[in-house]
Amino acid sequence: MEIAKSKDGTELAYDVYGSGPALIYITGASCFRSFKPILQDAKEFAREFTVYNYDRRGRGDSGDTPPYSIEREVEDIEAMIDAAGGKANLYGHSSGAVLALEAALRLGDKVDKVAMYDPSYVHDEAEKVTYGRLSQEVQRLLDGGKNKEAMRVFLKGIGMPGIFVWLLPLFPGWKTMVALAPTLAYDIALTKDPPPVERAAQVAVPTQIIVGEKSPAGIHDVARQLTKAIPNARFERIAGQDHMVSAKALLPVLARFLKR
Repeated sequence: MEIAKSKDGTELAYDVYGSGPALIYITGASCFRSFKPILQDAKEFAREFTVYNYDRRGRGDSGDTPPYSIEREVEDIEAMIDAAGGKANLYGHSSGAVLALEAALRLGDKVDKVAMYDPSYVHDEAEKVTYGRLSQEVQRLLDGGKNKEAMRVFLKGIGMPGIFVWLLPLFPGWKTMVALAPTLAYDIALTKDPPPVERAAQVAVPTQIIVGEKSPAGIHDVARQLTKAIPNARFERIAGQDHMVSAKALLPVLARFLKR
């Protein structure tokens, strides 16, 4: 484990794998760097890249400094880029893709290229209303110290299969997921609005937007909106994949785009 320090003093835990161009791996909600699926992803990506796999603030071995803001998470990404030598590619999954886009807008030439998989903004005003109700229920549970229930409600609310949610307590990382449940509020803050298409039009770095063929229709709509808005953005749909994309299926897409 290595430690980087963000601008506000928050310590960020990370591990480095592989060799090749630097790639900062920005995970989505409920994930942390030593969670088995994330660790497997990072080691697969390491076949082509030097992968910086870090715990977002409030997760795993990283610290957390209130109050939360999107700006602080972008500063965390900047700290990871600095740890990688001052310039890096970004790969963000789900809410991590939202952060990757924000970093592209705010960090200038520190960002080489950006790849986003299933950026998880709400796709229209109707979904914003239903997601708002989910947000209120999750926050109510968190305020009552009911982290397990909050995690389950959130995952079911975003479409995670019920059987998977029911089996989660059997996973080795379940206790850590419960401990990081308060960070669900961070992910909700990132994804509660439709994609910022006017701001996205200002992205100046090469961008690849990727979705799974079986991912929710709303995510496909978001991807279309962002592809249209971001200058010269590339779009790719990966056959047979859903929101929990296989790293083996994703890696060739990342390598073609980020290493060309």
